[in-house]
Amino acid sequence: MTKMHIGNVSEIDRKGSRTLRVNDMEIALFRLSDGEVLAVENKCPHKGGTLSEGMVCGDKVHCPLHDWRIDLHTGKVQEPDTGCVPTFEVEVDPATGAIYLTV
Repeated sequence: MTKMHIGNVSEIDRKGSRTLRVNDMEIALFRLSDGEVLAVENKCPHKGGTLSEGMVCGDKVHCPLHDWRIDLHTGKVQEPDTGCVPTFEVEVDPATGAIYLTV
């Protein structure tokens, strides 16, 4: 596992997202309304929808293709749908706002 500096929390609007590529995977970072930053693979397990383009409600993102709801903490899809997306550990330095991602 590798921990890398990927930016600053000020670069992501509240309820917004940002994407980055790590090796051959695209990762979506989401900043929740409370300021928490979470990261998941940027692909819905249903039809591969781009999750970073979805709407964030609380700690869930709605896939823009078919409205599947994915928990950004666990990666699990809400019932009645099933599936899961990989999640990644994120740390935000409270003093500087630096974001670190572990992959």
